[in-house]
Amino acid sequence: MTFETPPTGTDPLDVLPWPLATERLSLRRVTPQDAEAMWRYRRLPEVSHWLTFLPRNLDDWRELLAAPQRLATTLVAERDGRIVGDFYLRVEDSWAQREVTDQARGVQAELGWVLDPAFGGRGYATEGCRALLRVCFEELKLRRVCANAFAGNEASWRLMERLGMRREQYTVRESLHRELGWVDGVGYALLADEWARGTDSA
Repeated sequence: MTFETPPTGTDPLDVLPWPLATERLSLRRVTPQDAEAMWRYRRLPEVSHWLTFLPRNLDDWRELLAAPQRLATTLVAERDGRIVGDFYLRVEDSWAQREVTDQARGVQAELGWVLDPAFGGRGYATEGCRALLRVCFEELKLRRVCANAFAGNEASWRLMERLGMRREQYTVRESLHRELGWVDGVGYALLADEWARGTDSA
């Protein structure tokens, strides 16, 4: 299947055919109607502990989810019709000097994920992330995908390493956690040629 390069200013994910099927999951764009199903696991202390925000209640979460930028960057993963987690995928510009700015537009993406603990330990997050990395590199033709986490969120950065991502930075007391205070962070990334080498050897 051929994917056209989207015009400047449009949502790059709009050119993809949704839902996207993996071996066990179906990935699709989020809708405001998904708020309640997502709230069931996002409100859990063991999940919200590492997330960037904790909605006050379901109504607050509905409002946050309905924001255009969140709708544009959020995907839900379903297993047998039930939402088991969600993913964040944002195509963005790379930093560039002014003379070559046009060559850096929309060439990389940031990836994130949240999984319902009831479905943990089955490889769903890894499966969904691998599918989205394939989309980024093979369909959208991006050059780089990155992911970030609190250093204390070992499960998250271990997943990044399972995906073949490379640790690029370790920041010291750089991020302010609502309960832990100033904490360390980690940043990982994967380049298109690294992805190609990994898939060729798989």
